[in-house]
Amino acid sequence: MTVTEAIGTLPGKHSNRADFLPLRVDAGRADIAKLTRLLRDGARPANEQFDQDDHLDEVIPKPWGYEYRAYVDDFFDFWSLHIDGGHSTSVHVHPRKLTYLLCLGGQGVTTGLDREEIPVREGAILRIAPGAFHGTRSTGTEPLELIEVEVPRNKFDLIRLHDDYNRAGTAYESASIEEPMHRMRKVPSLPHAKMRDRTPDRRFRFDLRTGMDIFYRPQETDLFYIPLHISGVVRSDCEILTGHPDDRRRPQTDKQYLCISKNV
Repeated sequence: MTVTEAIGTLPGKHSNRADFLPLRVDAGRADIAKLTRLLRDGARPANEQFDQDDHLDEVIPKPWGYEYRAYVDDFFDFWSLHIDGGHSTSVHVHPRKLTYLLCLGGQGVTTGLDREEIPVREGAILRIAPGAFHGTRSTGTEPLELIEVEVPRNKFDLIRLHDDYNRAGTAYESASIEEPMHRMRKVPSLPHAKMRDRTPDRRFRFDLRTGMDIFYRPQETDLFYIPLHISGVVRSDCEILTGHPDDRRRPQTDKQYLCISKNV
């Protein structure tokens, strides 16, 4: 795993545009070599069946905490990860999909094959390229809260390399827990889309907003704006905006965004 663009500090008094760009984690030679060996040894990423894998719309228990969908359509898949303090995801790879990690709260580190630690704290954005091995550990006393943006949608595009809970080489979980208070619901304005209105613990909200609305009515509680536009899929690049007052980038007024905000 190679870091090709680093953010030294969180945005502050003298922030500029570069402070809000994602830290890029690209697949290096070691990642390609490791993935090649795993595939030759029989590892296979699976494929999600969009109209059959209904358990993915529920809460998925994990040995490190739990995760659940926030938004999904035919191309985008957004997951909320709750990683308990001192716990870690597996070191794994998505051979085919691009992943962004957005930190809503807590503290942690993301590492890859070279064991280089990348700090993860509120406001951080990581762009993890297809084929880059990575794992994330919660290092604080409070849970690490992340949003994982996956493009294109395929939850089963996963190969686990190392794991603290003996899951190396296993497929994605099949068990789920119903969450009756804030279920996934259909979005009439977007074809084949579903979303939740907030997290089960009610700490964060998910709202669909136009770029025009974000431009004219930004809210102090807004954390991230994720564009729901096919260009992000085709170009493998999503310009994720933040709600930070020093982020001077403007939303595109003709696009729909998923807004993630603190629920106060």
